[in-house]
Amino acid sequence: MEADRPRRIALAAVLCGAQGAALAGVAVLLLVFAVGGESGDLAQAVAGGLTLLALAGLPLMAGHGLWRLRRWSRGPAVMTQLIGVPIAFTLLGSGGVWVVAALGLAGSVAVVLGCLLSPTATEALGVGPERA
Repeated sequence: MEADRPRRIALAAVLCGAQGAALAGVAVLLLVFAVGGESGDLAQAVAGGLTLLALAGLPLMAGHGLWRLRRWSRGPAVMTQLIGVPIAFTLLGSGGVWVVAALGLAGSVAVVLGCLLSPTATEALGVGPERA
């Protein structure tokens, strides 16, 4: 199966996994700050952290599915990338270190979408048009 996986799908899978891991890391950081008392509103910070932690599962799941060449994984992977576009623009306007995060997110979104929308990927995942 390793030899059958196109490099584009492998790259998209790794990047989706990295996005999910980064989101989970931010969620854990939010929770640590909340428990440490560095957040203004404990309930809101905990709810935000738990929500981000749950949302991190989507790109992680999509990346795992892509790695295993599962047809269903393309939809969630594309969806999470499209959600990442406005998030990157929002982070870009935040200034400071968030600009670096925005550029990294925007770059990874562009690469993943390019990989997943390529004919190679659609054929390997079996989501392309039927050929006679």
